[in-house]
Amino acid sequence: MKDAMKAMLNRWRRRLWHALFYRMVFGERTAQGTLLAHTRVAPSTCIEGEAGLQLADHVFIGHFNFLDATGGLRIDEGAQITNFVSIVTHSSHRAIRLMGRAYALHAGPASARPGFIHAPVHIGAYAFIGPHSLIEAGSRIGKGAVVCAYAQVRGEVPDFAIVAGQPARVVGDVRTRDAELLAQYPEMQGHYAAWAGALPSEPHAASPAQPS
Repeated sequence: MKDAMKAMLNRWRRRLWHALFYRMVFGERTAQGTLLAHTRVAPSTCIEGEAGLQLADHVFIGHFNFLDATGGLRIDEGAQITNFVSIVTHSSHRAIRLMGRAYALHAGPASARPGFIHAPVHIGAYAFIGPHSLIEAGSRIGKGAVVCAYAQVRGEVPDFAIVAGQPARVVGDVRTRDAELLAQYPEMQGHYAAWAGALPSEPHAASPAQPS
């Protein structure tokens, strides 16, 4: 009886914790107060420098992500950021190696320190960022692009590209599969064209591997 009570209490404790801390709820506001009725941001996601975050509607940001918006972070409509993703817009590791103890004593803004990296990140509309991936400062993820799990992105990811690896390289094009799906579900063509700008007229061959 005692063990059964413990099991029941543990089950209810998990459910309460999930409801309070892990439940995804539609409705978010930007740092400027704009209501985004269809955007979801998990409460376990850490956002640093929220004033620098430009967030659109219909965005999904899952659990245990780290979003550094201090250098400017723009996330366009419909983008999906899964779980355990890091997006950074600054890095001090080079500057602190150069300056040593003088780093902490340096006057003025951090971006003025020698070797300090500080650049915005842009994630395009309906892009997908897979779990455990890293998006580095100054990167741009094109619309409709897919960043595979564990990818390390530094630089430009073309629209509709599929990238994978460390560093991330182009390994495919989402329009190949999209064309097949739209042929199967032609009633979706208007929805697709509304954000993509055009329909994929025919399957696209995978692009040669290249740095992102």
